[in-house]
Amino acid sequence: MAVSEGGSGGMTEYIQHHLTHLTVGEGFWSVHVDSVVFLFVLSALFVITFIALARRATSGVPGRFQTAIEWLVEYIDGIVQQSFHGTSKLVAPLAITIFMLVFLMNFMDMLPVDALPALGQAFGLEHLRIVATADINTTIGMALCVFLLIQYVGVKEKGLGLFFHEFVAVPFPVKGPIALISVPANLLLRVIEECVQPLSLSLRLFGNMYAGELIFILIACLTLGAGLAHFSTYFLGIGQLIAGFAWTAFHILIITLQAFIFMMLTIVYLSKAAAKH
Repeated sequence: MAVSEGGSGGMTEYIQHHLTHLTVGEGFWSVHVDSVVFLFVLSALFVITFIALARRATSGVPGRFQTAIEWLVEYIDGIVQQSFHGTSKLVAPLAITIFMLVFLMNFMDMLPVDALPALGQAFGLEHLRIVATADINTTIGMALCVFLLIQYVGVKEKGLGLFFHEFVAVPFPVKGPIALISVPANLLLRVIEECVQPLSLSLRLFGNMYAGELIFILIACLTLGAGLAHFSTYFLGIGQLIAGFAWTAFHILIITLQAFIFMMLTIVYLSKAAAKH
């Protein structure tokens, strides 16, 4: 977005523009089209890349990309074998998919702040946010999918009887008169636990990525509206270059760590759901 005026007004307008989604509809039923599009595009990229790699994989000396992917798959599979003790074969592929998809969405934050939004404006799109994980709707949707998988794994591993029995029988005993107190307490604690899991997954990822995106925007504001003839432009430009490089280097660690945490917590929650008390 080109802002003709400097100062706090131009900066505020610039920040609000970059934090506004391309939206269809109004209110609760509005859809952030940019988040949905980038989510599906990156998902398709992930699927197509892995299918192509699987078809071209060789048992001989692998290339660098195949070596990196094989190491990643073996590493995540090792984590799953150590953490998940159920019988479901879904967990390892799910963990790899979650890590790669979250990482790809996070990695979009590495692109220049104005690059794709400016391209979008050239095609008539007033707003365009490219980091889907900086949208609370995306992270909540992913967390709800994990929540449903947790219930599925719990029922599959324990059966309906034991699955629902644990809602009222864990962690406090239910024998004797104490059951009148322990059953409601167990049910309340279980409901709170089930609600906290998707909230912790979604809010942690959203908060970190939203903050990272905002810092990139604030760094871009250092030279916003400054004229080339003023000496402060060059001073601020050097500061902007240093700050941008430093934050980019640090943010690479953040986006990788957040993808790993989302994957790891999913494995832990699925392992808890499969464990028989």
